[in-house]
Amino acid sequence: MRRAGLAALIALLTFGNARAENFPSHPITIVVPFSAGGPSDAMARILAERMKMTLGEAVLIENVTGAGGSIGVGRAVRAAPDGYTVSFGHLGTHVANGAIYKLGYDLVADLEPVALLPSNPMIIVSKNAVPAKSLQELISWLKARPAPATAGTAGAGSGSHIAGLYFENITGIKLQYVPYRGTAPAMNDLVAGQIDLIVDQISNSIGQVRAGNIRAYAVTADKRVESAQDVPTTDEAGLPGFHMTLWSGLWVPKGTPKDVVAKLNAAAVDALNDAVVRKQLENLGLQMPPANQLSPEALGAWQKAEIAKWWPMIKAANVKVD
Repeated sequence: MRRAGLAALIALLTFGNARAENFPSHPITIVVPFSAGGPSDAMARILAERMKMTLGEAVLIENVTGAGGSIGVGRAVRAAPDGYTVSFGHLGTHVANGAIYKLGYDLVADLEPVALLPSNPMIIVSKNAVPAKSLQELISWLKARPAPATAGTAGAGSGSHIAGLYFENITGIKLQYVPYRGTAPAMNDLVAGQIDLIVDQISNSIGQVRAGNIRAYAVTADKRVESAQDVPTTDEAGLPGFHMTLWSGLWVPKGTPKDVVAKLNAAAVDALNDAVVRKQLENLGLQMPPANQLSPEALGAWQKAEIAKWWPMIKAANVKVD
């Protein structure tokens, strides 16, 4: 019996190693937990198109929306740990959601980090009908309103929601949040004048700002962003210290072979080092991660640090999920 058990273990390990060596042998799916057309979807599609060159197989995008991205992340968590299902997410989906939702999975224990991806400073934008022309005027307008202004989000715990909570904390203003299945549909309603404002990712808003369809007030960074040089920082606009960057990353289910994780990481790093890809991402207002932060271990450490930073604020805000 002991020999049979040992033989079975050896066979399992041999099969696992062979599977890792042959990876990938068919298309890979990146699960994006938000709607098509939004900033997460745009970044994932740019990266997937380049990653397939390194991996030698198609890299497909699957949009799985709902519950602030937690449904899409859960879809990846429950997939086979073979590298063929990859979870794309960001500060909202892989940090904040753990403080808001009863997930049925652990964001750290049930996922293996693959690679840190570009980050996106936020930008405070409003519909054109808002009379304020500067951030200070916007804050005064918000404080003077008899009822809270409506702020679009991609759901409870999303980057736009966290940024809104942070804005409330710093200014003392209360907002009425309007959740969507992503910031792409939220932006459509902002342009149409159905909501008042969004504290949004630059990559989602900058095109509409350039087209004159919405008004920008400030970026939540300590220096101006290349893609929005005419938009002041929050420090310059009179709201010092309101800094927030929405970083993104790739994860796979726990138990995925380390060789497979390494191949996925190499494909992501190759994509980020490609001059054409970098230009596409920078045109969206995205900022590249430092070269020494591109390992799976670096993403894992960063995710844990962000949980320690943001969970207390989120829980103190007593965020409720309807």
